Formats: sequence, C-alpha cells, structure tokens
Amino acid sequence: MSRIGKQPIALPEKVEVKLTGNTVEVKGPKGQLSYVFSNLVKIEKKDKAVEVVGTTDRVGRSIWGLTRTIVGNMVTGVSTGFKKELEFNGVGYKAAVSGSSLQLNLGYSHPIDYKLPKGIEVKVNKNVIEVHGADKELVGFVAAEIRGFRPHEPYKGKGLKYVGETVIRKAGKTGAKK
Repeated sequence: MSRIGKQPIALPEKVEVKLTGNTVEVKGPKGQLSYVFSNLVKIEKKDKAVEVVGTTDRVGRSIWGLTRTIVGNMVTGVSTGFKKELEFNGVGYKAAVSGSSLQLNLGYSHPIDYKLPKGIEVKVNKNVIEVHGADKELVGFVAAEIRGFRPHEPYKGKGLKYVGETVIRKAGKTGAKK
C-alpha cells in the first residue's frame, strides 16, 4: 500500500476542486490548473479534502502515490504558488524582463530572448532570477531551460546556477616544471 497515496489532501480556503470523470480542475487565487488522470485510480472529494483511492491492479498501485502527489501539487500551486531562484555570475552578465520575455546577456556575441510560457512570471533582482508560477512542473522546466543557456562552470565560476546549489571549484592547469 502506498503511504503517500493514503493521505488525504486538505483543501485551503478559496480553493475549489471540480471532478469530472478522470479530469481534475483546481481553481484558486494564483490561477487554475487541470489534469487528466488514468482510469486506474479514483479521486474523490469529501468535505474539505480530496482522497485518491488506488486499485488492486499492479499498475494502479504503482501510480497511486504519484496521482496523490500531482493533485497535492496542484492544490499547493493555486493557493501559494511555486518559486525557483537562479543566480548568475560573470563579467557583463545581465538579465531583464520586458513584457512576456526574458532577455539574457550571458557572454555570447548575441543576447538571448526567451519567451515565457503562459502562467509563468519572472522577476530579476541584481544577479538573481526568480521564476514564479502555479504549475510546479512548468516552473521547474522553465528554470532548467534558462539554466541550460549557460550552465555554471567549475573553473572560473561563471554561469547560471540554482540558489543553494553547490558547485565544486576545480584548480585548473598548473605550470609544468622543467
């Protein structure tokens, strides 16, 4: 039995859950999310909680906890939201937000213009880029895509990294003695 799947999901105030067949729609102050789940799990709404019931089928048991976690992330996302922070270091590295795009100058010969997907907000404070949104998967994807433009390198310490990520610095080449 799934230990995660058995736990009910408490619904905060101002969060509405609508169940239609396999589709779950969650509305809250931060936005609206919907997801279509498999037929092998049953999602039920009881009072101020949502419960996920697994089946005796092997595949149903394997996706029971995953389904509960996805529904829990949807509820958390529309009530409080998710945030990822990226830090950039390097001479001349800049970031700016204009409308629905993020402009990055990361030491290349050209600036990078990244179009932000719907439902994602980006804020830039000095050398920190904050990615905000209601969908946890989309926030993580956008942060990983931005980081992929110039990953942090271990020799000079330039590039983009997550705040709190540790990058082990390398010494580099040493002069050969003759």
